[in-house]
Amino acid sequence: MMKSVNPATGEINQKYELHTEKGIIKIINSVDKCWHQWGKTSFFQRSQAMQNLATLLKSNKEKLARLMAMEMGKVLYEGVAEIEKCAWVCDYYAANAENFLENENIETDFSKSYVSYQPIGTILAVMPWNFPFWQVFRFAAPTIMAGNTAVLKHASNVPGCALALEDLFREAGFPENVFRSLLIKNNMVETVIKHQAVKGVSLTGSNPAGKSVASVAGSVLKKCVLELGGSDPYLILEDANLVSAAKTCATGRLLNAGQSCIGAKRFIVVEKVYAEFLENFTHEMMKAQFGDPCEPETTMGPLARMDLRDELHQQISASVKKGAEIVIGGEKPDRNGAYYPPTVVENVKPGMPAYDEELFGPVASVIRVKDEKEAVLVANDTVFGLGAAVFTQNVKRGEKIAETKLQAGCCFVNDFVKSDPRLPFGGIKESGFGRELSSHGIKEFMNIKTVVVK
Repeated sequence: MMKSVNPATGEINQKYELHTEKGIIKIINSVDKCWHQWGKTSFFQRSQAMQNLATLLKSNKEKLARLMAMEMGKVLYEGVAEIEKCAWVCDYYAANAENFLENENIETDFSKSYVSYQPIGTILAVMPWNFPFWQVFRFAAPTIMAGNTAVLKHASNVPGCALALEDLFREAGFPENVFRSLLIKNNMVETVIKHQAVKGVSLTGSNPAGKSVASVAGSVLKKCVLELGGSDPYLILEDANLVSAAKTCATGRLLNAGQSCIGAKRFIVVEKVYAEFLENFTHEMMKAQFGDPCEPETTMGPLARMDLRDELHQQISASVKKGAEIVIGGEKPDRNGAYYPPTVVENVKPGMPAYDEELFGPVASVIRVKDEKEAVLVANDTVFGLGAAVFTQNVKRGEKIAETKLQAGCCFVNDFVKSDPRLPFGGIKESGFGRELSSHGIKEFMNIKTVVVK
């Protein structure tokens, strides 16, 4: 049995029957059978269905936002924005997939030589709860437009979202088995990966989950795309616009109650402007109104589960024991639900969880450094490499730091890190490998086939 629990109240929304192993095999075989036909359809046919899906998302955005609020605590306006972004990625690939996958002619000594992009089959997506629709569409829109089919193992706390996703594809006019959701526990993922019809795996989630899935996929020589954790550094240089930077940094930290792999996490501030930035930043963090995600005045909901809230608090407590100092927050509220207040921690040093680990919640680690050189060293002093940002009024300076000095897959200047269908998305080091979105992402699960005619 799988439960959907409202993190704001602790009440059970609904219970769902798990798929049996026999049921799982039946679904995968049906999806594989569908692929043999779907992969032969024209881009025009796929595009029509994908555009229908985008329209369907837009017309149901309030309903789907409420579902997210009830299952993982996202505030309604953020949920609406998430669904609108899902519609965007559907429209984007409906319009661009054919161009991205055109044959690429290459001049050689042969009379004809080119690269052709061919779908490879059914792809498994293992997806997290924090963006329960966007993470899936970020994978599914390009994968399905490319002619592959998909099965989804969603996070166990968002089963309602998982089934809603399956219904959306069907209602939009896709064949019944182009996209299917599997209601299974983590211990069944290995069975799915090893099924002969599954040709690749895309996972967004924690580092332990990524390593486990990559190990299984590697044992049967199946490709992975992994988007894992992050501890994104934001560099505040001495010439930054401190008012604007503080506001942007607070937004990047508090979005989705801080539960984002690319959320701003470590704020590395040169000492010349440290005090002023900290004051401005703390002020912006304190503006958050946390509470019931379904109430219009709420700007930050609860964390997705009580165990996640407790784990975050343990990380903060351990950091304080090692010398970190709490500026605001840092205490569990005396109320029902998985709530945690906006928290700012300073005097953060190596060896503390607030420095070394990913803090998945509304907690900001503020780190004082001497200058730009030390800021870059601290920014790169992490096992992660997903996103990073630099704030400076000298845009050329910021661009050079972003391009050549920061070790991350996505680097922004004077803004918080975000994904965009037009830009490749992914990380390096222990933040994973492979890319999603843009022309790069759609080719990850394709046979990049060389064709030569003498």
